[in-house]
Amino acid sequence: MKTRPSTCMSLRSILNHLLLITFCQFTILHATDPPLSMEYYKTTCPNAEAIIRKEMECAVLTETRNAAFILRLHFHDCFVQGCDGSVLLEDTVTFQGEKNAPTNLKSLKGFDIIDRIKEKLESECPETVSCADALAIAARDATVLVGGPYWDVPVGRKDSKTASFAEVETNIPGANIGLLSIIAKFIYQGLSVTDMVALSGVHTIGMARCTSYRARIYGDYQITSLMNPIADSNLKNLKSTCPEVGGRDNHVTALDYVSPNLFDNSYYHLLLRGEGLLNSDQELYSSVLGVETRKLVMKYALDPIAFFEQFSESMVKMGNITNPRTYVDGEVRKNCRFTNE
Repeated sequence: MKTRPSTCMSLRSILNHLLLITFCQFTILHATDPPLSMEYYKTTCPNAEAIIRKEMECAVLTETRNAAFILRLHFHDCFVQGCDGSVLLEDTVTFQGEKNAPTNLKSLKGFDIIDRIKEKLESECPETVSCADALAIAARDATVLVGGPYWDVPVGRKDSKTASFAEVETNIPGANIGLLSIIAKFIYQGLSVTDMVALSGVHTIGMARCTSYRARIYGDYQITSLMNPIADSNLKNLKSTCPEVGGRDNHVTALDYVSPNLFDNSYYHLLLRGEGLLNSDQELYSSVLGVETRKLVMKYALDPIAFFEQFSESMVKMGNITNPRTYVDGEVRKNCRFTNE
């Protein structure tokens, strides 16, 4: 028999109870230690990381936003079936990929960058480096190239022959969901609340479409930001380019308008001021249930080194969410957009 939480329970206890109820319907995945290593390509493709880094340098030099595109691709890949390159697959007559799922459609870019990386890898080491590994390494390099931290990327992932259109909508956090739902989606992947708050810091770079932040700017933005002069001016600009009723759905604006092209901790400062662009971001600080998340936001706002260290650790942990099926029937794709069959 289920027991009701006592009225004298702390807010943290109530939150834990609610999360338990939320998670009981899921089979929890685990971001544990998969069969990955730092030495996987030591003899088979020793120049793999150098090749990827060079291509990412060219891509980011050409367009700074490319760094955010690659990071987003990596996130969306790992949250569906694990980090198996499934997000890169194209639809065919007999196969439905993930690119055209509503959450991904018009949101994901950078596929051409991965194509160029893969072409160079195939020239150097044919059928050796998986697309999933190339994407994981590219995401690390993208972060570094815009001022973020470095971390070692364990490799040895295989590419999936399958994808899941349905899991995109189930697994990937939306822009307007509440805090409990955000936490649930991360814990489902085996990632902690600390991982969630640190990984959300990726929104220190990149852009969001009007459809993602419309509800926020016509909702509680004024309440959370207390309408200080800077916030008031920013809100007016946002509303001028993103009308409340229809139109300009694909207009984009920076998630972090203070330093949109620099990977730093200013994202957390925006949350402290109540100026998070997405509802799901501002929830980390403003939700009444955000006892733990609020403390972490404050910590990373005050200590950029702590943010960098945790972001690096959490990125490795997320990258370790592999698809176990790929170690039975996975492959190293010759072309990241299509299986080898």
